[in-house]
Amino acid sequence: MTTPEPQGASAELTPAGQPQAPPPEVGAGPPGPTSSRQPAPPGGVLRTLLGLPVHLYHAHLGVLLGHRFLLLVHTGRKTGMHRETVLEVVRYDPITRESVVAAGWGRKTGWLHNVEAGLAREVWIGRERFVPAYRLLDPDEAERIFADYERRNRLIGPLLRAVLRRLLGWRYDGTPTARRRAVEQLSLVGFRPLTPD
Repeated sequence: MTTPEPQGASAELTPAGQPQAPPPEVGAGPPGPTSSRQPAPPGGVLRTLLGLPVHLYHAHLGVLLGHRFLLLVHTGRKTGMHRETVLEVVRYDPITRESVVAAGWGRKTGWLHNVEAGLAREVWIGRERFVPAYRLLDPDEAERIFADYERRNRLIGPLLRAVLRRLLGWRYDGTPTARRRAVEQLSLVGFRPLTPD
């Protein structure tokens, strides 16, 4: 299933080697009983565990993860060091070969800063490896894609909501209002080949 290309500046494809101006900071929503600070990205043991799938890609077994995950190869904007991040794919479009992922810590996400600085080098997904173009999805498209992701994963809904609660720093209940707030906080990013085959 494909969706029409979104309109607006945030939907423009940008070559990974060229920075895109980041959109304005999105507020976390009105204060209230459900608002709180978003937790910091993981460190220590959790960070190590989350990095384990990288080894599947290095062993040429990334195909086992299909289009459910991708490996983003990028360069650290401050350190200049080689970085690799495995990301869950929220939506894959086989026609455009676009993979949509969520920046789990929103605008604080390190790999997103590197991508926006033009430092994304390669994406590995399924049997493919390519230099990526990227785009930031506008909130309307992101909300539709995220709702579809939740429908496809309804059997693990309680686990999904628990993970989102951890990422967002507030109780995610799957309502349209919560979904909109979540996609504005997380930032959804689409990667596709810079040059079609």
